[in-house]
Amino acid sequence: MAGATMKAIAIPVPGPYDALVLEERPRPSPAGRQVLVRVHAAGVNRPDVFQRLGNYPPPPGAPDIPGLEIAGEVAALGPEASTFSVGDTVTALVPGGGYAEYCVVDERNALPVPRGFSMVEAAAIPETFFTVWPNIFDRGRLAAGETLLVHGGASGIGTTAIQLARAFGARVIVTAGSDDKCDACRKLGADLAINYRTADFVAAVREATGGAGVNVILDMVGGDYVNRNYEAAAPEGRIVQIATLHGLPDKANIALLMQKRLTHTGSTLRPRPVEFKAAVARTLHEKVWPLLEARAIAPVIDSTFPLAEAPKAHARIDDPDHFGKIVLTVAG
Repeated sequence: MAGATMKAIAIPVPGPYDALVLEERPRPSPAGRQVLVRVHAAGVNRPDVFQRLGNYPPPPGAPDIPGLEIAGEVAALGPEASTFSVGDTVTALVPGGGYAEYCVVDERNALPVPRGFSMVEAAAIPETFFTVWPNIFDRGRLAAGETLLVHGGASGIGTTAIQLARAFGARVIVTAGSDDKCDACRKLGADLAINYRTADFVAAVREATGGAGVNVILDMVGGDYVNRNYEAAAPEGRIVQIATLHGLPDKANIALLMQKRLTHTGSTLRPRPVEFKAAVARTLHEKVWPLLEARAIAPVIDSTFPLAEAPKAHARIDDPDHFGKIVLTVAG
């Protein structure tokens, strides 16, 4: 490794796309069980946008550099690291620092790049898979034969949820914002895709389920979707909230929640401790990595941009036409 510095994207002043500035930064050094990764690709996610706008500061101890998922080559080991060797290729979930030439990560939050996957594909795995698995299978308790409703089916989270739910025997209904996106979701495996701009998803769900409703709902919208989700849910249904892009509801229909015996739960990922993420990593390696390596499932890539064009990548994630993941290419 030549030199003690690296190029990284910083946010000197929160704001619009050009708030993302390419800077020279000190190259980090791995400590404890960390490994230093020479980043080849980094995923772009909605939390990065919120951080750029000044609405989602990094958790204590995390770098101020945005970026929550990376893929690359192990360049150095911390004194207590033992899982990987220098030269291994890994994909990793990080609390920040991904938009850079080098990034440190606790080895327990890293996984080997699935066989046959490019670095771009590998970088598009961690944030969505680490989010979807614990939320729909653990908190949502989705079981084979049940029906899952996913809002935002064309997003990185949505495209991942479609594939994972179908792979484990569930029926999948999604909402998306255009007929083209609905078509793409169906091709990916969704049993029903509802254009929320032209149809009422509650009515469509009732029709599709013979009035029974759906067993699990994965929602990143919030706002007026909260009460509509209660209407669309089956008795004993589970609603899992992972974001509130439309804000909080004015009122929640608690009476309906009680009548249907619903569970409305939720979680965030970035602030969770290394140990929680390590447990998810172990489960993914056991249950999902074989599916990835068999190409039974794979992240959907919308587009790639060089690191220096991070502002364009953020503009693309705000483009309503984007479908799947956006990835920054960094090296290699």
